Amino acid sequence: MQLIKRTILVTGASSGIGRAVASKLLKQGHRVLGASRDCSKFCQKIDDFIPVQLDLTRLAELPQKMRDVEHQFPELDAVVFCAGKGQFGSVEEFSYAQIEELMALNFTSQAFLVRALLPGLKRKEHSDLIFIGSEAALKGSRKGGLYCASKFALRGFTQALREECGKSSVRVCLINPGMVKTPFFDHLSFEPGDDDSNFILPEDVAEAVCYALNSRAQIVIDEINLSPLNKVVKFKKA
Repeated sequence: MQLIKRTILVTGASSGIGRAVASKLLKQGHRVLGASRDCSKFCQKIDDFIPVQLDLTRLAELPQKMRDVEHQFPELDAVVFCAGKGQFGSVEEFSYAQIEELMALNFTSQAFLVRALLPGLKRKEHSDLIFIGSEAALKGSRKGGLYCASKFALRGFTQALREECGKSSVRVCLINPGMVKTPFFDHLSFEPGDDDSNFILPEDVAEAVCYALNSRAQIVIDEINLSPLNKVVKFKKA
């Protein structure tokens, strides 16, 4: 287990997987820059946790935001990309604006952040880019065309990025969880079943993130797929 204190940017840190990842990293003694669209959700001051106001759908602002982060925290050497949203339905049920927003949040913004931060990360002795994908990146599903597309794009991006970074100190890891019991499902028509074997906990994903981060610097954890023991989907009453 690596004991060196690192400075890690975590997107989507105010809830769900991002919050669990940030909490786990803090417990391990790392410094966490917690990015969120609404930093008022961070209502308690915590040592080594620095809130970062960041709206990932405002693409044009991201390069300057990342320059500001690098200037303020030059020791930044890892990013965990947890922000994202779920939106499901047939293609014709989406407005053009909804398509654009979903792809911007789930994929394009992450490519922007990588583009902005990668030169600096390559100059570090050791650095990591860890992406939270989805089981939707492994197989397309009915009513999931656009969500799957955003996650397939992310998976292809990480595979290519891993090749591009192959001669540098930057490691690239993708974690694909199945259904995780988080507020992700609050505004959807379905959710995982009620039994503990029907869902993954955010803390399970956080454990996988820390496994990849803390692995020996000379190896890369390319991809991790996490699934509940028994996959059960429960549909909510209209």
